[in-house]
Parts: sequence; structure tokens; C-alpha cells
Amino acid sequence: MSLAGTLEAAEAAAPVESLDVVARMLRENLGAASVSFLMTDFTGSSVVRLGTAGSVDTDEPARRIPLRGTPYDDVIRTQRPSVESVSQGQASLVRVVAPVTNRGDAIGLLELFLPGAPDAEMMREIGETAHALAYIVIANRSFTDVYQWGRRTTPLSLAAEIQHRLLPASLACEAAQFAVAGALEPADHVGGDTFDYVIDRDTVQLSVTDAMGHDVDAALLATLLVGALRRARRVGADLAEQARQAMHDHGHKGYATGQLLRISLLDGTTEFVNAGHPWPLRMRNGLVEEITPTVDTPFGFPAPRSYRVQSLDLRPGDRLVMLTDGMLERNAHSVDLSELMVRTRVLHPREAARTLIAAIVDANDGHLQDDATVMCLDWHGVTQSRRDAATGADLADASRASRTGRTRAAP
Repeated sequence: MSLAGTLEAAEAAAPVESLDVVARMLRENLGAASVSFLMTDFTGSSVVRLGTAGSVDTDEPARRIPLRGTPYDDVIRTQRPSVESVSQGQASLVRVVAPVTNRGDAIGLLELFLPGAPDAEMMREIGETAHALAYIVIANRSFTDVYQWGRRTTPLSLAAEIQHRLLPASLACEAAQFAVAGALEPADHVGGDTFDYVIDRDTVQLSVTDAMGHDVDAALLATLLVGALRRARRVGADLAEQARQAMHDHGHKGYATGQLLRISLLDGTTEFVNAGHPWPLRMRNGLVEEITPTVDTPFGFPAPRSYRVQSLDLRPGDRLVMLTDGMLERNAHSVDLSELMVRTRVLHPREAARTLIAAIVDANDGHLQDDATVMCLDWHGVTQSRRDAATGADLADASRASRTGRTRAAP
């Protein structure tokens, strides 16, 4: 199977069948007993099997497989394939699980059951196909709801549906100079949180916002806010002008707090605006401190007519966490975020952000009164000009495995 042949076969199929076509090719080419694709859900805490070669069925609930303590979890964390002997009925097979990742965004997993141990050439082919699958999913998910269906282990409310559509298409991204990931857990009554990022030729921009209110009203206000910020950014407005236009002429509809950050990929200089938002946390050399910038009024308030653009001290090796007040309110005070940031420093921002969110959810017994949102940025510095990402992830940034032990029955 060549990369060109894989992409050609996927393109010839209907969007809903593209993964099955590739799965059948792998099964026939490698003599696999079965091949399937598992997609990570919105929370990153489980994967959902989108069927085996020959069947993708959307009229039944997604089969949710919790990640914690499984080989799947280790593969996503380390971004390295897993090979293990398993028992499936009376047969002894070899299970191979490979990451399906694009620029650090862990889209899912490719799982194969083989009659024998794969050699190096087979592992190369599996790895290349898994990487190609990431692009196939990205290319086809705008044409069908199958991939959205696969990421939902519970139905979304209308407000949550709107909220999810405001988030970037990829919740994590790696570049030579940085790695960034966001995570959002909606409250029982959606609270209007959003996060966003974009990479231009010379800069990366990040934002975290929190629109007032709950449910559909908050989601609609967040839609207005995110649309205004993106519009201003895309016409080339500087950070102060982006902030000014965030709720320009629409303050009567409500207000929102937020933070905007822009980092030069040429010299590392930063620009930062805080509009009534909780301060960010920075970890440097194992120590966490709260950054205390000057705070302007929330977006939508009559004043100020201009927002103050400040500098934020970022050095290579720093980890920056921007969050919303849902990470700090009610029972969240029982979670020591600084201590948890230290403990999760060995994790990729993708897993670190999700771990921080999970701690807040657990502290509130699974029922949040306000949305909890985190953006986690690792700054590598402008001297980093290349990343080693032949399989879709930079292995130097990958998290450590969560467990040891490889031989078990297949779930």
C-alpha cells in the first residue's frame, strides 16, 4: 500500500466510507483478522470505535471505551505504536495499535489484529497508513456527521452544540516553536466559554473568553464575540483593535471577559490583553506563579475606548496556562492547580489540559455550575525551527506512558 494509493482509494469512496475502504485495503494487504478506527471523543477520556472493515453504522449509540489504564491510553500519550499478544476467543493474535495524529492533535487510533508479529516493513506501512488516515478524517469530516457522531458519547444540548462549533477544528497543535492544546468541559447549563488559536506566518495568537449567562443566550453571545474577534484578526487588526471590536456596538447584548495573546515566531516578543479575566499561570523551572497583568474592563462594557497591550514574559521551557473562572469557583478551590501543573509537566499540553479539567470535574462530582476551560501552551523558543513529526507528532514532546505491562485479552 503506497501513500498515494491509500489517498486515492479514500478519495474514490463516499466520505462516510473512506475509512472502511482503507481498513479493507489493510486487511487484505497484511492478512489482518480485523482492522478498525477508534476516534477520541470530545473529552479525550475515551475512544469510540467507528466499526471494523465493512461496517460503519450510525444508527446505534457509539461504543465508548474508557482510556484510563488501557494500551490505547499509552499509545495516545506516547504517540508510539503498541504491539502485544492477545487472546480473542480460541485464537492467539497480535494486536497493533497506531496513533492517528496530525500536528499533535490526537484524532484517534488505528487497530489491527494480525496472525503473527509484524516485521519492520509492516510496522512502517501501518504507521504511514495511520498518518494518512489523519488527513483523510480531516478532509472528510466537513462532508458528513459520522465523525461528529463518533466524538459524542453523550448527546449535546443546543447550547453545547453551538459552543463546540465555535472551537478550533483541532484542539491541539504542534509547531517548532511551541505546542498548544485546549480543553473545555461545559457546565450542566452551558456558560459561554470558548478558546481559539491561529498560526500565521510570523505569529501565533491565542484567546480564551467567557460570555455572560447560561445556555443558548450565553452560546449566542459567545458566537458574536468569537465571530468579531476572528473578523478583526483576519483583516489584520492589531491586538488592541481586536479587543476593541470584540463587542463593538453590541454591548447591549451582554458582556464577556477574555484574554488575547499574540507571540512573534521571529523574536518571541509577546502582546497581551486582559479584559476582566482571571490571571494566567506560568510554570518556569518547576515553579508556578500567577501572572498579574493590568486588567481592563470586560468586552461589551462602555469603557475603555482602547485596551492596553502589555508584554508577557515567556522564555523557552515555560508552560503557560490560561483558564476561565469555572476552574476556580465553588468546589474547584479544593484543587491545587499549581501543584497539579507541576505534577503534569511531563505530559504533552494535550494531556495536561485534560487532566486539569478532569480534576475540576471530579471535585464537583461531575456537575459543573460554570464551564471549565484551559489552554496550555509550551513555549520552545524561536531558535527551534524544525520539528520531528514523521508520524504526525513530535515524539520529543510526547507524554510518558501511564502504565506498564502489555499482554492482556483484547477488550
